[in-house]
Amino acid sequence: MPLPKLRIYNRQKAHAIPLPWLRRIGKAALPGCLAALKSPDAPLASLEEIEITIVDDADIARVHADFLDDPTPTDVITFHHGEILISADTALRQGTEHGQTVDHEVALYLVHGLMHLAGWDDHEPEEAREMAQRQEAILKEALKSV
Repeated sequence: MPLPKLRIYNRQKAHAIPLPWLRRIGKAALPGCLAALKSPDAPLASLEEIEITIVDDADIARVHADFLDDPTPTDVITFHHGEILISADTALRQGTEHGQTVDHEVALYLVHGLMHLAGWDDHEPEEAREMAQRQEAILKEALKSV
């Protein structure tokens, strides 16, 4: 199965996110995410391209309100057609809380979005724990390879 092409865009100005590095992380994480498919019909199994856009809290809050009826900022929003939105502002806040850089946190959110495309859901505590463990392992391996 060929890997989807990753297109990464930075639509926010407050944080300098190294897009070539992030693209390498995403490419390195794709095989692990594909190996973790929850079902053969998960979106990641058939996507030819995935668009990742780094935005600010205001933009992600607007999308969160429009599509999920929640007007607050969030870390990641994933659409099954292959679009992932990541908030750099939230990454900075949560990264600081967890002792991580904004770059590391954005890379984690990218893997998190890929796991959603692989069919994982984090609404139930048990699946959220397993998803978090798998995405951490995938990110760790991806970081070793770049």
